[in-house]
Amino acid sequence: MKMTLKVARINAGFKTQVDAAKKLGVSKDTISNWECGKTLPNLKMIPKIEKVYKLSSINQIIFLPKNNDTIVKCERGE
Repeated sequence: MKMTLKVARINAGFKTQVDAAKKLGVSKDTISNWECGKTLPNLKMIPKIEKVYKLSSINQIIFLPKNNDTIVKCERGE
C-alpha cells in the first residue's frame, strides 16, 4: 500500500514531527520539508526512515512534488 511520508510517520506511532525528528536525528523542520514536498531525504536517510517508520521498502512512500499547493495544503508543525 502506498502512503505519504506523514501517514507513514503516524502509522509508526509518531504523533508529532518533533518525535520523528528526534528518532531520525534530524530537525523538525527537515521532517516538515519532507512531508510538504519542499525537499527530499538524501539517500543515506532512506534505510533509517525504513527502519524507524517500520517500512519494508521506501517504495511504499509517495513523495509529494515541490509546489504541491494544488494537491494538498501542508501545515507546518503537524
